[in-house]
Amino acid sequence: MSQPDLPENFPDEIEIPDDLSGLTEPTHDPELAVLITQIAGAEPLAAACSLAQIEVDAVPTPVGALAVLRDRSGGAPDRAAVTVSQLVKGVPLILATRRGEQLTCVRYQDGVSEGVLAPGLVLGGAPEALEDLLTGQVQVSDLPDVVPSSGISRLKAMRLLTGAARKARKKR
Repeated sequence: MSQPDLPENFPDEIEIPDDLSGLTEPTHDPELAVLITQIAGAEPLAAACSLAQIEVDAVPTPVGALAVLRDRSGGAPDRAAVTVSQLVKGVPLILATRRGEQLTCVRYQDGVSEGVLAPGLVLGGAPEALEDLLTGQVQVSDLPDVVPSSGISRLKAMRLLTGAARKARKKR
């Protein structure tokens, strides 16, 4: 590709690359990755993540629990979203990641990414805890009733999930 005609005072040491895709692709791991779910409580979400060997801090909210992912390296957030969405079949969840000032939200259902959502749509009507986390105003450690998945054994996770499933069947 030929170089465009540049102004006379344009510095010689600046190169304009032919491929600009690297400017739009994330170049580092997110500072924050949160799974936004419709799971009723933090404890069942932490139990499901424990069984799936995903380390999270689960946070209860009035509209569903949040899973703040501890491993944000490489493709770990996407793998976690796929895994958790497979565990809660038929129920969509959203993976929200923050890199600097950039917020990205992707919807998952049944282990499949269903595309990017506008962050404004996700945050419209979102619980205060989610907004505060995503904007960096609070850390997960500052929130009340946080349940770490690492503190739940496989046996306890199975009991929690069995009990939650039993309660859900009784409500029907």
